[in-house]
Amino acid sequence: MMNEDMTDTNAVELATELTIAWLGNPNTRISADEVPAFLGKMHDTVSALLGATGVAPVAEPAAEYTPAVSARKSLASKDHIISMIDGKPYKTLRRHLSTHGMTPDEYRERYGLKADYPMVAETYSESRRAMAKKIGLGRKPGQRKGETAPAAAKRKAKVEENA
Repeated sequence: MMNEDMTDTNAVELATELTIAWLGNPNTRISADEVPAFLGKMHDTVSALLGATGVAPVAEPAAEYTPAVSARKSLASKDHIISMIDGKPYKTLRRHLSTHGMTPDEYRERYGLKADYPMVAETYSESRRAMAKKIGLGRKPGQRKGETAPAAAKRKAKVEENA
């Protein structure tokens, strides 16, 4: 009971402060006769926001998202992945998803996709992989281009014998 009284007092104070601030705005034009009605409306609104009215807020049902294309059609081309959000083709979905405030996991969950659903088109991934190999990424330290790991071990053993 005491909690309800405090909430009601807070609602009155907030409504009063908001009304004073609104009336203090030089662009607001209202007659003195309209102020009590505005204050009452402000109090009702603040009370509803604070939950003091006793009316439980209506929970919105989870939004049902309809994909723009099917999962199969989304992956039909090796050159691009078609977004289920807008139906447009992308080489990589990460940036597109971030513009919609989503992570890849949220995207997969929203459209019921498997955990291994790709976020990058196959040909784009292959070209990036080839470029990385060409510049030497993924090699072990001391390994030369075109040399496999066993060949590097043989070269190292040979150097140790000569020393």
